[in-house]
Amino acid sequence: MAINLQKGQRIDIGFTKLSVGLGWNPNEGTGYAFDLDASAFMIDDNKLIVQEEFFVFYGNTDSPDGALHHTGDDPTGGNSLEGDDEVIQVDLSKVDSRVKQILFVATIHDASARRQNFGQVRNSYIRIVDDATSSEVAKYELDEDFSIETGVEFGRLYLKEGKWRFEAAGVGYKEDLAFFLSKYFKGQIIK
Repeated sequence: MAINLQKGQRIDIGFTKLSVGLGWNPNEGTGYAFDLDASAFMIDDNKLIVQEEFFVFYGNTDSPDGALHHTGDDPTGGNSLEGDDEVIQVDLSKVDSRVKQILFVATIHDASARRQNFGQVRNSYIRIVDDATSSEVAKYELDEDFSIETGVEFGRLYLKEGKWRFEAAGVGYKEDLAFFLSKYFKGQIIK
C-alpha cells in the first residue's frame, strides 16, 4: 500500500529501479495553454550539479551515468487525465558516486509572460513507483495554494549512510528554470 507523504516527510527507498512521476491538471480559461516542465538536478556534497550533463530535462533526457532518463516533455499537461504527465526513470545502482542528491523540480514555461502560477494548477503531485512491481510506493500531493509560485521543488532522493531516501519537499519559488540553474550550477550558463 502506498504511503501518502506530508511535506518534509522522509522514507527509505529499498529498491534500485524506480520511476518518479509528476502530474498536474491546469485550470481552464486562463488564456494560454500551460506548459509545465519536470527536471532533475543531480547534485554533490556542495549542493551543485556535478557537471552540465547531470541536469536532466526534456532537452537532455539522459544523465551520462545512465541513472536517469526523462521520458519526454508534455507541453500541454494532457498526457493523462488520471496519471503522470512527465516521468523520470531512475536506476540508483548506476548513480555517479559524486551525486549525493537528486532534486525533482517542476516549472511553468514562460510563466511571467503568460501570467501563470501554481495556484492555477490543480492536483499537483510527485510519486515514487517501484519499477519491478509497477506499484506506487509513495505519493506527495501539493496541498498549499502556491498562488504566486512558478517553480516548485517537489522532492528529492538523497543518500544517507549508504542508503537512498526520498523527502517530500513542496518548496515553491516565484522563479523560472533559470533560477534553479543558477542556484545549482556554478559553471557556464546552460542553454
